[in-house]
Amino acid sequence: MNTEEKWKDTWKLDAPHHATQWELHQELRQEIKTRWNRAVPYADELFDRWERASFLGFGEGASIYDSSLILGDVKVGQDTWVGPFTILDGQGGLMIGRNCSISAGVQIYTHDTVKWALTGGKAEHESHPVQIEDCCYIGPMSIVSKGVTIGKHSVVGANSFVNKDVPPFSIAVGSPARLIGQVELTDDNDIRLVYTEG
Repeated sequence: MNTEEKWKDTWKLDAPHHATQWELHQELRQEIKTRWNRAVPYADELFDRWERASFLGFGEGASIYDSSLILGDVKVGQDTWVGPFTILDGQGGLMIGRNCSISAGVQIYTHDTVKWALTGGKAEHESHPVQIEDCCYIGPMSIVSKGVTIGKHSVVGANSFVNKDVPPFSIAVGSPARLIGQVELTDDNDIRLVYTEG
């Protein structure tokens, strides 16, 4: 069966240049499936994560998916990976260190419009910088709010809401996030996660 015979929205087939785009999409998605056993959005098939990071002025070796939204002044260190469907709001100044993993769906905010909304537009929005230091892991779907610093070598668990500083070498989880342990670096270039609760 021809792939196009599986289409439901057949009106798209009549759009100008559709055939060329469809052919390119089929070729790229098959190559990505063969090489890495992945299926990604069309924009991520077309564009290079490392080129986008370079365009944004990120550090050498950093990468960021096309599906990520970047606002304002965002600085990212070398070899940091920013996953898909993330929001990096640098309107109040955002700095992410080197060798960090910013997992899929993470949202980092340096401003909010809470007072503006609650006062009917009379108050200004509030902005405070966020810093994520070197070698941090921010778990999927986590939210980091304005004014927060996450210390180096720290882990933030998935689905966490971080609204207070996280000291270096810490494990923080939950909504709001609380400290539940420490990260220890070992002599053999490995780590040990030491849980003090939970």
